[in-house]
Amino acid sequence: MDHHCPWTANCVSHLTYPHFIRFLIYAVTAMINLEYFLSIRVGLIWDKRDLPSYLGPSTGQLALLLVLLLANSFMLFALSILLIRSLWSLGANTTTIEGWEIERHRTLLRRARVLGGSLDGPDGVRIKINRQEFPYDISIFTNIREGMGGSYSIFSWFWPFAVTPSLSSGLAFEVNGIEDPSLSWPPPDPDRIARPPRADELQNAFIYSGRQFSDEGELDAFKKRQQEDRKRWQDGQPGPYRRPPFRKRYGTTISNEDESYAEREGESAGSSGGEERWRNSEGESLGDFGVDEDVEFYDGDDLPLAVLLQRRRQRA
Repeated sequence: MDHHCPWTANCVSHLTYPHFIRFLIYAVTAMINLEYFLSIRVGLIWDKRDLPSYLGPSTGQLALLLVLLLANSFMLFALSILLIRSLWSLGANTTTIEGWEIERHRTLLRRARVLGGSLDGPDGVRIKINRQEFPYDISIFTNIREGMGGSYSIFSWFWPFAVTPSLSSGLAFEVNGIEDPSLSWPPPDPDRIARPPRADELQNAFIYSGRQFSDEGELDAFKKRQQEDRKRWQDGQPGPYRRPPFRKRYGTTISNEDESYAEREGESAGSSGGEERWRNSEGESLGDFGVDEDVEFYDGDDLPLAVLLQRRRQRA
């Protein structure tokens, strides 16, 4: 998945990415054309501004022209930025989420250099952080060809009725061979590794063992266990553990230079939600791309499915 687009109410993925690029190209081209004719109209009215008002457009027409010019200029500016960014990602063969992961990996490398080459994982496990290159950046032409459906015909890249890529074409991708094939992408992230099960959390999992009550007593006992479980989740024990942001965990260890860099890249903006709310240099978190951060990061492993579904309904 590249990202979830709220404007089209659809996920931009391997199957829809070529259509998304064509949509942006056609939209920007159409708005440039409209901007051209609107500027001609505005210039003509300005050149004849000294004529009597009854020879020109009415007040309503002028207001409509002004609103249309401002709205089209704003949307043209916004979509042009999105198109340039998407074309840049297409040339590098990276999705929006992969671009976030690349910057996240660079951040972990910088943190590891400060702390001796490794970082703390779940329950204090030390994880060595090694530099990994993005494996799917082949060449500009190959990257664009793969992103636009795999056809060698440049004309088909812009054809509005081009065939949607097949599901089988998204099962395996060519790699550049820089890294060892055994390495996976994204690289290991200590804050996204599953916590190992702890026996002490299961010692008192049940209030009783075996059937000790009548049918009504069994139901009452079940409700009692349910209330106790709900209370433990609300109190945070042994519920989801929110790791504080990196600067709060190692505030006395990292240098002022590293701390100021962290502020520039937006780490402090995610401090209210924990490390899973980490933001890149553009202030974006995984949640901005439609990713459920509670599931993606390791501290969400202890969340019951009902709680995850409830949170999703609340955000919808």
